[in-house]
Amino acid sequence: MLVTKLALLAAAAVSEKKDLYPHANELVFGAVAFGIIYVLMAKFVIPRMNTLLEERREKIQGEMEKAEGARVAADEELARYKEQLAGARDEGNRIIEEARRTADQLRVDLQGKAEQESQAIVARAQEEIRAERDRVFQELRTQVGEIAVELAGKVVGQSLDKSSHERLIDEYIDQVASGNGQN
Repeated sequence: MLVTKLALLAAAAVSEKKDLYPHANELVFGAVAFGIIYVLMAKFVIPRMNTLLEERREKIQGEMEKAEGARVAADEELARYKEQLAGARDEGNRIIEEARRTADQLRVDLQGKAEQESQAIVARAQEEIRAERDRVFQELRTQVGEIAVELAGKVVGQSLDKSSHERLIDEYIDQVASGNGQN
């Protein structure tokens, strides 16, 4: 009940027109307060805010210029690194090509040396074969001569002297050699 009485009193107090509009002294006081606040804001606060905003704008502008400078420097550094990388690749390719040429030259040299060594070995072997053939031929000549003399002595019934024996052997061998050379 108390609440309803208060609600009725509040409704009755608001219902008058004079209570809805501000009084003249309140309007004057509000206008003077607004003017003072406006002057204080215009004189002190707004210039300080403008200064702070300008400082912040300059700081942001400086940071953006620094960032742009850093980006340009980074781009230049990247270009330099790419150039160095390309140079390193070229140098690596040059070294590989040089190693390839050196290996080819070494291979050719080794093949040439091996060829010379094989020819020398073949020449030595041929010389040894020739010397062995001559030695065997000389032994064979001696043996054939002795056999021929023995057979001739048996056939003729007499023994030949040493000089006629050697002469017969030489003639026979020369005859055999010239016969082999003609075939």
